[in-house]
Amino acid sequence: MGQKVVPQEITSLVGREVYTNTGVFLGEVEDLQLDLDSQAVTGLALYELNRELFADELATARGVIVPYRWVQSVGDIVVVSDIVERIQDRKEEGETVA
Repeated sequence: MGQKVVPQEITSLVGREVYTNTGVFLGEVEDLQLDLDSQAVTGLALYELNRELFADELATARGVIVPYRWVQSVGDIVVVSDIVERIQDRKEEGETVA
């Protein structure tokens, strides 16, 4: 499901900005969601969210979790795919993204 956990890489992800593959800022990595049994990263906990995308979530939650399977690349920033479309689709369906 996720990627194998490498301790040094985990700490280096915290504080990185997260953007979509189309260049839309989502937020910053605050923490990681881990599956300890498989020693894999399963999600990125974001904060300092883009207020335009996450207005409803900011009213009810501190941040959001982005599934790690959406991550396309990690470098100076983290690039994820499809999230803007997924968020908009969920909002249209009346779901909360958290």
